[in-house]
Amino acid sequence: MFESWIANTWAFQFSNAVSSPLLTKIMLLLADSFWIVIPLIIIFLYFKKDKNIYVLVIGVVLTYVLADILKLLTREPRPCNVSSLGWINKSGCEATYSFPSEHAAVLAGVPIFLSKYRILDILYVVWVVLVLFGRVYLGLHYLSDVIAGIILSILVWYILYIYRIAISNKGQGLFHLIR
Repeated sequence: MFESWIANTWAFQFSNAVSSPLLTKIMLLLADSFWIVIPLIIIFLYFKKDKNIYVLVIGVVLTYVLADILKLLTREPRPCNVSSLGWINKSGCEATYSFPSEHAAVLAGVPIFLSKYRILDILYVVWVVLVLFGRVYLGLHYLSDVIAGIILSILVWYILYIYRIAISNKGQGLFHLIR
């Protein structure tokens, strides 16, 4: 507990040290890009006829739902809503809960399924690092929320990776039934 408090405080102090109006605008845009990048990746995989598309869609939905359930169970307020943290950046503050970071939970495991697209994989990882930094920078999450989201992501996406062939085959069969 004490160690996470130190890491969280350090992350907010670092964010304040590098803070600027331009960086804040960039971080706000990156946070919202989540809703554009994931659908673009799904479209990319669709046109590549990559069977991992089904696993990716299930993974995104599953990690989002699991993170949301954890948020409702823990009910940890966002740092930007904690009065004792009045000194942190509060740009884009929301009234929802903080733990774990849904962005981290959904995004961190996706590179497992992009590894055969090397350039896309590298660009994606750089984008995710910036988005997750932005979650702390904007005062929307503690560093520990982001780390917890990454851990949740790794667990869920690893399980999905193990069963990816079965999921892909079922998804492909279901897709052909719908068409």
